[in-house]
Amino acid sequence: MTPRPPGHLEQRLLVLVTLGLVAFGLVMVFSATSASAALGAGDPMTFLAKQGAYAVGGLVLLTLASWFDYHRLRALAPILLMGTLGLCVAVLVVAPPINGAHRWFVIGPISVQPSELAKFAVCVWACALLARRPTPRTMGELLKPLGLVVGLFAALILLQPDLGTTISLGVMVAGILLVSEVPLRLLGLAASISLVLGAAAIYVEPYRRARFLSFLDPWHDPQGTGFQTVQAIIGMGSGGIMGEGLGHGVSKVSYLPEAHTDMIFAIVGEELGLIGSTLVVVAFGVFAWAGFRIALHCRDPFGKRLAAGLTTLVCGQAVINLCAVLGIAPLTGIPLPFVSYGGSSLVVLLASVGVLLNIAVNDRVVEARSRDRSGRNRRSHPARARSGGGAARARSDRDVRRQSRPRRVAAGS
Repeated sequence: MTPRPPGHLEQRLLVLVTLGLVAFGLVMVFSATSASAALGAGDPMTFLAKQGAYAVGGLVLLTLASWFDYHRLRALAPILLMGTLGLCVAVLVVAPPINGAHRWFVIGPISVQPSELAKFAVCVWACALLARRPTPRTMGELLKPLGLVVGLFAALILLQPDLGTTISLGVMVAGILLVSEVPLRLLGLAASISLVLGAAAIYVEPYRRARFLSFLDPWHDPQGTGFQTVQAIIGMGSGGIMGEGLGHGVSKVSYLPEAHTDMIFAIVGEELGLIGSTLVVVAFGVFAWAGFRIALHCRDPFGKRLAAGLTTLVCGQAVINLCAVLGIAPLTGIPLPFVSYGGSSLVVLLASVGVLLNIAVNDRVVEARSRDRSGRNRRSHPARARSGGGAARARSDRDVRRQSRPRRVAAGS
């Protein structure tokens, strides 16, 4: 039996895990919002219908992206970067504030979050840049232009304000740099600078400072700044091993604000218990394994970096969200990929999975062609060896016959 080329198993796992998480997310969004939607809009299906529409659109993009040759993204990278940069500036100027934040363009029933598009655009551009240039060895090489461009986007996203997306952007770029074999000392220095800037961003905003302090001791003010963290922990703990049962959680009703967005994992823990929570964590672990396997086996420098960046984008957000819900990291507002309610995030992440699938398919094609060429070479070399060996044996036989002939003795000798 001919072994399957690298990427086949990973491709199937990505599809299964992604579809499973999206379907599971629709169920949990309905569970978390049906009661409040029925009381507010009079229709318990309100949030599910919107999320379902975004899921269908995202799956269409996933399919198209899996057919679209990812190499073409390399040429489109500057256009994507400048387009999303313009959107990030425009959302600060044009978009009306929603809950005190300028993050969304609202067009009828559709809301678009430019910062989600920016993460994908920066990922493609950074991978194209690092694939055609030598690996940065000094801080100056790292800053120009990569650090400056990433810093510009981070500043614009912070002004919205959106610290969570800024952190997600930084984690994604770190994943790209790691697979690009940037020296660890340089990565450590860049991470230290980022931490200092992040601490400054937290300090200058009172609500961020209060949120960070509540993370250090949420029980100090359980009815104030620590309320969301405390309720998430209580909800997770009350689920036990098996959970209260799907739809039977009480935290979402009046105890956990915005439970269908960044706190949806607390609802999973309460209603499905430790078993359901563990399955979600395992699903993201499988996604990470498959995505990074595709990256490590990809022969194309651009594809290798792009696969690593997109995998880090998905799994980095998942780790940050899960840690925040469990109380081991500050709340940042980052949604749980594929599961939390949110249209822009879901559509962009599904399109990213489509690109990952295309990288796997292209790498399999390259691997198959390489094996075909090596097979033809192996088949042709023995023939030349046999023909060369036959000629050598013929020459050897003639030499033996020539040497074995008796010498004629001249007359009179």
